[in-house]
Amino acid sequence: MSETRKRLILRFGAVFVFIALGFVMVLVKIVLLQTKERDDYLKYEQKQTKATQVIDSKRGNIFDANHRLLAGSIPTYTFYMDTKAESLRGNNGELFFNYIDSLSHALSLLFPDRTEQQYRQLLANGYKNGERRLRLNTQRATYTQFKAFKQQPLVNQGRSKSGIYWEEGHRRIKPFGSLCSRTIGSIYTETGKGNSGLELSFEQPLAGTPGWGIKQRVGNRMEVLPLAAPIDGQDIVTTIDAYLQDITETELRRTLSQTGGKWACCVLMETATGQIKAITNLDRQADGTYAEQLNHAVTRMEPGSMFKTIALLATLDDGRVQLADTFHVPKGAKWVYQDKKTPISDSHEIEELKGVYTAKQGLTASSNIVLAKIVTKSYEGNAERFVKKLQNMGFRDTFRCEIPGCQAPKIEVPKKGDKETLSRMSFGYNVELPPLYTLMYYNAIANNGKMIAPYIVQRIEDQDSPVKEFRPKTINSSICSRQSLQDIRECLESVVWDSLGTAAARRWSNKAQSKEVHIAGKTGTARVFENGRYINYRHRIAFCGYFPMEQPRYTCICIIHDVSQRDAGNDCGGTVRRVAERVMAHHAVKLKKNNDNTPQDNIPAIKRGMQSAFSVVNRGLDLDLPTSDSQWARIDTEGLNHDLQISSSLVPSVIGMGAKDAVFAIERTGMIASLSGKGKVISQSVNEGSVPLRGGTVYLQLR
Repeated sequence: MSETRKRLILRFGAVFVFIALGFVMVLVKIVLLQTKERDDYLKYEQKQTKATQVIDSKRGNIFDANHRLLAGSIPTYTFYMDTKAESLRGNNGELFFNYIDSLSHALSLLFPDRTEQQYRQLLANGYKNGERRLRLNTQRATYTQFKAFKQQPLVNQGRSKSGIYWEEGHRRIKPFGSLCSRTIGSIYTETGKGNSGLELSFEQPLAGTPGWGIKQRVGNRMEVLPLAAPIDGQDIVTTIDAYLQDITETELRRTLSQTGGKWACCVLMETATGQIKAITNLDRQADGTYAEQLNHAVTRMEPGSMFKTIALLATLDDGRVQLADTFHVPKGAKWVYQDKKTPISDSHEIEELKGVYTAKQGLTASSNIVLAKIVTKSYEGNAERFVKKLQNMGFRDTFRCEIPGCQAPKIEVPKKGDKETLSRMSFGYNVELPPLYTLMYYNAIANNGKMIAPYIVQRIEDQDSPVKEFRPKTINSSICSRQSLQDIRECLESVVWDSLGTAAARRWSNKAQSKEVHIAGKTGTARVFENGRYINYRHRIAFCGYFPMEQPRYTCICIIHDVSQRDAGNDCGGTVRRVAERVMAHHAVKLKKNNDNTPQDNIPAIKRGMQSAFSVVNRGLDLDLPTSDSQWARIDTEGLNHDLQISSSLVPSVIGMGAKDAVFAIERTGMIASLSGKGKVISQSVNEGSVPLRGGTVYLQLR
């Protein structure tokens, strides 16, 4: 064998041995990984899994019908200092101690919950203890405060040098405060998920989809490396009109201040579409004030005399009675039907009728006896037929309600052998309806017999592009015959406009009769049921009606719970009347110039503000007010336009402005506006012409 061949064989042998040893080592390592080192690597894998972090998505907004924000998320910030940052520790902490006073002063101006001395002590103690995560603000900062903070001494030198960093979060706000608050709902502070109202019903589209990333150390701090970006939540556009909602709540509060009820609710619905335009629920608090607490509009309760309308309509449509049929009301307005211990009685006698009522007069005067006689005469011994008739008309049907906890109506067939319940059902006892259902029934009468389900959400949007639309849903295209509908509408008009009516005005009192808009409807009174018994001196009063009765545009219900010696026509009917007058005035407002072209008598009170807003006023109210090229202006009582000089380098005077313009004018200077009250600005804490302190606060009082 040649020398060359020997060298080749030796080299190949060496390579083979090397490869074989490597293969053996790999096999050994695999065995070790699967046995001895397995638990160690599993623990390491778990540690890596824990290092992943969820990246929250931004929750969607809730808007009213005119795209005004009812609930939204705004960014908030929490500031921290890493006191062990190398730049702060170098040269015996020279940088830290050079800036501790100026930083303390800036923090006390931005976040006044601590004094300058307290902030200095906080920073000094944190530095002494070497805190990596020293929290600087107790309450989350707004975006304006965030911008101002970044300009402060030391902070403006950047994170790596100052050791100061921040975390962004989101806070849920309601710009209209308590307006429609219970229906809008709330979220859990800890999780950010919907807790009640629309926030809960539409949790999935509002919440969006969280992203995730992995925490990793960069230098001396932890950073999150995004691996899947979050998808922000979608927006909800409701049917609520913030202006009509304000009218409804204002008028209901006004009535509650006089009646002192335990709670009340008022709902305004668009007749043709079923859109809920306003829904107010107010509960009495411990201090005697009223606030949104529970959604009574969707809670089942006995409707009282409001159910008489439904009972009479059923008998009319079943051909069991006619409006001109007469019924005798015994003297003393008490009638024994089955139970001598609890006779059926009326709240008052009408002497002029001399005990003889027509069916129409029975509903007009809200006679329990007349309605009980009508129903028992029609269905005695066959109560099932009465309930089936109600069912065929759609009065037992349910609909999908966007408000969580909405209860279904309870209209049940009396038990076999029970002859008393049928008579009580005729005037609203032994049946239970949520106010929203009662409203739907009356709305069907106003809507030419077409019963539509109330709804409160128009659409779901994603960046202003519709994702899902919600349309009116018809429950029953015709609840009764044309003649029956005409008869019952005639009765509801007489309740308000006939001298016998329980909601008719006497010398234009505060009942439902209005000189401005014609209303038709029905009052209701029910005794409060508590601890298994009815309490005679405590009542739940109500009125449900529609307007204008010639061509109904809206249907409205008002209920006040637990009052004594109050009148449903006066208190609830009066509330609906005031709502109707203001709502129709809102739609009809069109100002006209005088014939002599002197508009001063028609000029509304206009706040100082931005010139662009006056153009909107001109278009909306059909005015012809002069405008100019100036950004800011005021309109005097004669309709003349005066330019205003609003500087961004000096603190301006915002007295006389609305909240929106005042905040904009103040924050252009780098300061923060803090508002209290509502209306227009009557005072400001920092004088006009002062040099603005960036991040400082100007307190504005509105009235």
